[in-house]
Amino acid sequence: MDLKNGLIIIFTGNGKGKTTAAMGQALRAVGQGLKVLMLQFIKGTWDYGELESIKRLEPDFKIQPLGKGFIRSNSKLDEKEAQENVNQSWKQARNEVLSDKYDMIILDEINYVISYGLLPVEEVLELFEEKPERLHLILTGRDAHKSIVEKADLVTEMNEVKHQYSKGIKAQKGIEF
Repeated sequence: MDLKNGLIIIFTGNGKGKTTAAMGQALRAVGQGLKVLMLQFIKGTWDYGELESIKRLEPDFKIQPLGKGFIRSNSKLDEKEAQENVNQSWKQARNEVLSDKYDMIILDEINYVISYGLLPVEEVLELFEEKPERLHLILTGRDAHKSIVEKADLVTEMNEVKHQYSKGIKAQKGIEF
């Protein structure tokens, strides 16, 4: 397959579905014979349903949680641990992007670590310039940085209209995880 125009795609906003949209994009890509890697910057301590599903699609679609849990909200990580985890995760992500082994790489929830000041936006913009031309790169998470939005080819913002949490309904297996 001859890929020449790798896109930079952003799924952002305060609504639910950013990671799910990225996974849908990945499923479409795998169906067309592309190899996909998803690196999760925050998720890592829970047992998410998608981890089990995607194992069935290996080696064409791999998912790797790099995080140690949520940062800032309900976090058991202190600021130093969070920074060390992001540094290590970013190094791995950068190596994977530059390896040219994949057709699509999803940097799940990377927008959070940028907006929290744990990863300089300049490093991400630099990677955009260095990535293989054919590689599709997808970034998810709320609060996408203005510079990243400007550089992206496609930006979708999920807006919350209504959410079951407001009725006191907690996260459910198969829906949120």
